[in-house]
Amino acid sequence: MKICIAGANGAFGTKHLDAIDAIDEADVVSVVDVEPDRLAALANTCGIEHWTTELEESLARPEIDAVILATPTQMRAEQAIKCLQAGKHVLVEIPMADTLADAERLIQAQQKSGLVAMAGHVRRFNPSHQWIHNRIQAGELTLQHLDVQTFFFRRSNLNALGKPRSWTDHLLWHHACHTVDLFQYQTGAPAADIHALQGPPHPELDIAMDMNISLKSPIGALCSLTLSFNNDGPLGTFFRYICDNGTFVASYDDLEDGNGETIDLTDVADSLNGVELEDREFFAAIREGREPNSSVNQCLPAMVTLDRLERCLNDAVE
Repeated sequence: MKICIAGANGAFGTKHLDAIDAIDEADVVSVVDVEPDRLAALANTCGIEHWTTELEESLARPEIDAVILATPTQMRAEQAIKCLQAGKHVLVEIPMADTLADAERLIQAQQKSGLVAMAGHVRRFNPSHQWIHNRIQAGELTLQHLDVQTFFFRRSNLNALGKPRSWTDHLLWHHACHTVDLFQYQTGAPAADIHALQGPPHPELDIAMDMNISLKSPIGALCSLTLSFNNDGPLGTFFRYICDNGTFVASYDDLEDGNGETIDLTDVADSLNGVELEDREFFAAIREGREPNSSVNQCLPAMVTLDRLERCLNDAVE
């Protein structure tokens, strides 16, 4: 399977390059990004035959089967639609769009094309969260409260690699999107009740630097999400699952019980790398002609909830 990665020099573009290197059934044959010198060096280092600063150039190459979009958030929905219209399957990094309307347009394009379109909700694939999900599905655990902290120190416009961004990150439509989808995935239903508060906007970035979100499932499970770009300390997202039969703390691909004892995840999946597992699901869905876990259609409820939260925040400001 021949793959193009757009946004290849970014933090997640690099993660996908590394993940695909471990997957025999797929090869990256084209990379796209905006800085030609860095991109040419990347292509040369990785032995990738084609690079370009224009996505359309890659889409015109008949040998390319699928595209992974790790481009700026504001561009993804339109780019994903172009991929589908060009006859390419597409995996679009989270969030698939930064408005509900654009997410719905993307889903309409997928339905018209009949191709695989998947959103990069990697939390569904991290072995830590898979371990919890499998036990919830088996009736061994009932989630009572998911307490999540998403902490970064981002008072200037830098990405996860510490390099300047050409776009502005967002606590709600990017970072909260991970947890909103995960909570609804683990509880099996969209949130019934929502509440949100945000701090004052950054004077230059014009985004809220701190945010609190509360969700309640139809059967009463709670989610408490705290987000900050002001945290000067350990960075990342930390998930505490408080269940009827144990407490568990997940950090990306790792899992401990409530007392800090490591839980063995080696039997959960074929890899301990969530991004690799996400990519494997994308390629398997293409090969088998089926809808993938984390399809854009399955992830639409998260976008609906984010839209509700945004309206809640806007109403509070007004």
